[in-house]
Amino acid sequence: MFEGVIPALVTPFKENFEVDLEGIAKNLDYLEKHVNAVVPAGTTGESATLSYQEHIEVVRYVCEVSNVPVIAGAGSNSTKEAVFLGKEVEKAGADAAMFITPYYNKPSKEGLYQHYKKIAEEISIPIIIYNVPSRTACNITPDVVLKLANDFENIVGIKEASGDLKQVSEIIRNAPDFTVLSGDDFLTLPILALGGKGVVSVAANVAPHLMKELYMAFKDGNVKKARELHHKLTPLFKVLFIDTNPIPVKKALELMGLPAGKPRLPLVELSKEKTEKLKEVLRSLNLI
Repeated sequence: MFEGVIPALVTPFKENFEVDLEGIAKNLDYLEKHVNAVVPAGTTGESATLSYQEHIEVVRYVCEVSNVPVIAGAGSNSTKEAVFLGKEVEKAGADAAMFITPYYNKPSKEGLYQHYKKIAEEISIPIIIYNVPSRTACNITPDVVLKLANDFENIVGIKEASGDLKQVSEIIRNAPDFTVLSGDDFLTLPILALGGKGVVSVAANVAPHLMKELYMAFKDGNVKKARELHHKLTPLFKVLFIDTNPIPVKKALELMGLPAGKPRLPLVELSKEKTEKLKEVLRSLNLI
């Protein structure tokens, strides 16, 4: 469940911006033979603009139809709300839950520890911390991560998107049994080289077969092939962040004929100019 290629799923919407459950099923059909697990209702799934009811409905539906393990997004900048969502996704059938660090309110190290401590005490499924300071204005440092890993058996890993390989290395070096997953497609190969276990990926929504090929090449010891695939995929990694995630990946899926829909406000559809750049990269990888 906590190794390999794990796409952070988009939440497809209908034209009226209601959640498209049938669209989720179609996307899973495209992904499942290539991936090791999926993450519904995370940042890429526009959790910030899903209601609680929608959030839980998306997770429950994915749990019902998925043939791979489900790691549900369940975070909040309110500990009480994070615990609520954690309990709800557990009841919905999730195999594990991922909790983003609290955003905007910028808790201290002790506040972060107490936040995850409370969550760990309230839910029984495995917990993955999600660290993405560029989106949260909050960085959970290795000392806090290591203390949580040591103190709570159900805190099993971290999705690391800080971009700081020294930080990633320190966690792996001091807790080799703790699962570190890349939260940045571009850093997948470097983090695997440091001892990471896989990637929670945006690009895997679009090119799951190529992400799997990269991961398997590295796992099989073929570093040259993994490096070649990394360079081949780098333009995709770059263009999928030509605008705020998940704007570009939703447009990419639309161009590929897969369900996506427009993002919900305040996010808006990718511009025509940026869409042309996206098309170029997708064509170069034979995705359209």
